[in-house]
Amino acid sequence: MKYFKIIFLLFFFLYNSVNAEIIRDVKVKNNKRVSKESIIAFGNIKLGSDYNESDINDVLIELYNTNFFSDIKLKIENGILIVDVEEKKIIQSVLIEGIKSKENTSKILKQLKLKDKSPFDEFTAEQDINKIKNALYRSGYYFAKVDAKVNENNNDTLDIIYTIDTGEKALIKNIKFTGDKFYKDRKLRSAIVSEETKFWKFISNKKYLDIDRIELDKRLLKNFYLNKGFYNVEIESSSAVFNDNFFELIYNINAGSKYFIKEVKLDIPIDYNPKDFKDVQKSIEKLRNTKYSFNKINKVIKEIDKISVARLYDFIDATIEINEVDQNKLNLKFTVIESDKFFVNKINVFGNNITEEKVIRNQLEVDEGDPFNKLLHAKSINNLKALRIFENVKDEVVSIDNSQQKNINITVEEKPTGEILASAGVGNDGGTVGFSVSEKNFMGRGIGLVTSLNLSEEKIKGEFTVNNPNFNYTEKSLATSVFAINTDKMEESGYDSSEIGFSFGTGFEQYDNLFFNPSFKTVAEKLETNSLASNSIKKQEGNYFTSTIGYAFDYDLRNQKFQTTDGFRSKFTQTLPVVSDSNTITTGFIYDQYLSFEELTTSMGLYLKNAVGLSDDVRISERLGLPRNRLRGFKPGRIGPVDQGDDHVGGNYAAALSFTTNLPMIAPSLQDFEFNYFFDIGNVWGADYRASDFDDSNYLRVSTGAGIEWWTPVGPLSLTFSHALQKRTTDEFEGFQFNIGTTFWCIKFYYL
Repeated sequence: MKYFKIIFLLFFFLYNSVNAEIIRDVKVKNNKRVSKESIIAFGNIKLGSDYNESDINDVLIELYNTNFFSDIKLKIENGILIVDVEEKKIIQSVLIEGIKSKENTSKILKQLKLKDKSPFDEFTAEQDINKIKNALYRSGYYFAKVDAKVNENNNDTLDIIYTIDTGEKALIKNIKFTGDKFYKDRKLRSAIVSEETKFWKFISNKKYLDIDRIELDKRLLKNFYLNKGFYNVEIESSSAVFNDNFFELIYNINAGSKYFIKEVKLDIPIDYNPKDFKDVQKSIEKLRNTKYSFNKINKVIKEIDKISVARLYDFIDATIEINEVDQNKLNLKFTVIESDKFFVNKINVFGNNITEEKVIRNQLEVDEGDPFNKLLHAKSINNLKALRIFENVKDEVVSIDNSQQKNINITVEEKPTGEILASAGVGNDGGTVGFSVSEKNFMGRGIGLVTSLNLSEEKIKGEFTVNNPNFNYTEKSLATSVFAINTDKMEESGYDSSEIGFSFGTGFEQYDNLFFNPSFKTVAEKLETNSLASNSIKKQEGNYFTSTIGYAFDYDLRNQKFQTTDGFRSKFTQTLPVVSDSNTITTGFIYDQYLSFEELTTSMGLYLKNAVGLSDDVRISERLGLPRNRLRGFKPGRIGPVDQGDDHVGGNYAAALSFTTNLPMIAPSLQDFEFNYFFDIGNVWGADYRASDFDDSNYLRVSTGAGIEWWTPVGPLSLTFSHALQKRTTDEFEGFQFNIGTTFWCIKFYYL
């Protein structure tokens, strides 16, 4: 048998050698666009070489792979290779009809394989029809129809016209959960993205059937149960049942049993210092005798990643081994290992039609050529989300074969970044209104512009602010503003203050999560009084020019800047006079702590501030009050020291302690609503006016209440209801406050 194979191969070789022929030239027939030289190059034809039947077949395959030809015939005559081709027609234009939005039309065209100036292929056209249908399905148009028409032109080109009938969007009427689920349906609905059709959700896209969203729902459901202790949970199936022009989503759940963690161990390499892993050990100790939680385990993994970020050890990773012991008990073992050394090769950015790429790259904690670190990469993605100019940020880390390099692909989905905001506060003796227009991504550079106007019975404030978080595409921020303030208290307190000013500041990360923010501010003020003013205020009448420098140290360890659920933030500020008609030093400190317990998130906030006049009394316009969000319900500037006419004059000291917790058990089926409860304590005191006509009693103010945030079709609406548990008769209280806003698309500007 062995010898037979050898003889056969020899015969095959001799046969092909005998039948091989030298190609001296190439002759092309019926070609119109593709030149003879191009065909020789595309077919990898080598003149002067022997070509047998197998070689000719290779040429045929190479020419077909160009997709330029619908038919090709090859033959050799007297050393001349004759190539007889039938060229595919060229597409002059690809058109979409039936979609009103130019933006949606553009998105569909980008997904198609057939494009303008490309060869037409019937099979590819059918594939493009399916791509259009899938894109429409994912947008909720489950009943969409797509037809394709090909129009031939006189110049031997053709147009492809896709006609789309979207039909009605597929609405989700009910979302149900079956199987061994342990929780009520309304609880599980709050864990997924898809929503039931409700009258107040007429602008939401989550109420439409989306295949990709269903897959996301299944992952979210599984994570929900994993964080509740159900180690073996399985989302066994999902289905969409069509009935009466609506869909019903059904998720079948096998939750299994709830598991608890018995023992936890940490295994590190023998040459590693255990002291470097003390924070990891603390996190591990917290796991013992608690219910299994995927998020808690991830926290331990992140603590290990932090060690790598701190450069204590390069390229370390962690594995986790989970073993079932006893009944519903788990033993965990975290093993720290030296991982493969990977470096970032390329970072590719996609989807930024408006935003400049430099803005995105400036938020990344890793650069091309750096060692790849999972924690820093995750922080980069969070930085991009924190810009609040993207609807979605997706990332993909791709390993390069047979190398120690990875490519990072980042895809962003831009969102409306313009905002119109209206606000109001209502009390027993009047109210306040505010209006602002802002743009968060001016010229696609991530620059924020805000124009605001706030009106109350006594004060008018207008301000224009420019904030560039990536000044000159560096890690430094720059903010500048101009403002004008008029405070008219002539009828009540006998004075009127008019201010106009300018400020600018910068900021940068000095150490990990520690930010330093220097600033400069200059204000020109005119203070006028009448007979109603107290003697101490009358002494302050005149024109003032104040220039100050300020600085702040901001240490931020929150897990995310918005909707924070864990971590803390502390900030120290101080303002010093430079060239000034008054010598006031202002010092402040804030501390906010966030804690999560299951679905419950609690925050505690501390606010301290004081103003000290070095040589003169602190001017009325520089005296202190408490911000609205630190002592809720009490009107800003309307507590603390009062003069003989019960007019508030502010204080030298301000302090507040606030507690807030969400209320997840109130109406859990209302996914667009968020409820919270608060309890605030605070006071403003200290009258450095050397007079006896001021009441400066140090009396704590206490308030409590509840807040509701509702994501309406026109933007977020927040309502706050407050009740004063302790107040003075001179205090002014706002029992009800609200604000509402909406967004619009930003316009991209071009330099000419």
